[in-house]
Amino acid sequence: MKNIALFMGCLLAPFLAYPQGCSDAGFCTMGAMKPDQHLKVARFAKLMSMEVSQYVARTKFEDYIAATTVEANISLGRGNKNVVQIKLPYMMTFNHLENSQGLGDISLSYSRPLVQNEKMQVSATIGGKIPTNHANKQTSYGLPLPMYHQTSLGTYDFVAGVSLLSRGWLIATGLQLPLVNNNRNEFTWTVWRKALPADDARRIHQDGIPMSKDLKRHADVMLRVERNIRFKRLDLHTGLLGIYRFQDDIFTNGANVRGIAPDTKGLALSIISGLTYHLSVKNALKVVYGDALIQRKHNPDGLSREQVYTVGYQYNF
Repeated sequence: MKNIALFMGCLLAPFLAYPQGCSDAGFCTMGAMKPDQHLKVARFAKLMSMEVSQYVARTKFEDYIAATTVEANISLGRGNKNVVQIKLPYMMTFNHLENSQGLGDISLSYSRPLVQNEKMQVSATIGGKIPTNHANKQTSYGLPLPMYHQTSLGTYDFVAGVSLLSRGWLIATGLQLPLVNNNRNEFTWTVWRKALPADDARRIHQDGIPMSKDLKRHADVMLRVERNIRFKRLDLHTGLLGIYRFQDDIFTNGANVRGIAPDTKGLALSIISGLTYHLSVKNALKVVYGDALIQRKHNPDGLSREQVYTVGYQYNF
């Protein structure tokens, strides 16, 4: 009962705190960094799975971003120790400027346990993210939209991570490093002020949506600390997810001058809580809620979120 009370307190905490935003480039759920993992015991020995999830998030600009994601985890070789994960998201944005949709960046990773016994597991992941466009596909009034409205980050990213898993805790850390920058986003306030009626141009400027022309995003390092409580069919988890960017991003302003995007480095910290209900050994339903505790002041990459809601279905085979 004490554990349940502790979990419920953490689950309700986001509703009592003032949300400042959360940031996630997608790598926080890749391979060994994924939340709500299990030690390899009999009931969860089937490591091959398919998962379909629906994600809905609200940004500080009152935009809503939805993503329908199909995820496959495929075991290779003997012993189910080599796992390849593929994630394909379909992104949709709903806002006052223009609704947009399209295929999001593709995630691909390989994971393997380094240490594995009945009490603990240490696993490692290596992989990357592949862009599906140059982050310039979405427009409104024929003008470029900011990164908040784009379906891709426009970069080829390297991802690596490691996790320590016990029956009650998960600690995971990881790195996402942009290697090839194909971002050709053209959004600046100057373009909108010249082309639009005053009211529309004033709205996008006053909202403070960051300019993101030719954006160069820097590396992120993440740390997840999660507490898990297991019952016969129901799993509960809650914890903190921190993402730190050590350098400010680079962009081109409306005067076509290349420079630093201020206040884009630093910490984004979120609380993540959720539950998984196992209908059977093969079938499970998932619900996850995330809320922000700390956020970077500006996020020209469009990764800021105020709240995040996810529901999903997992099939093990």
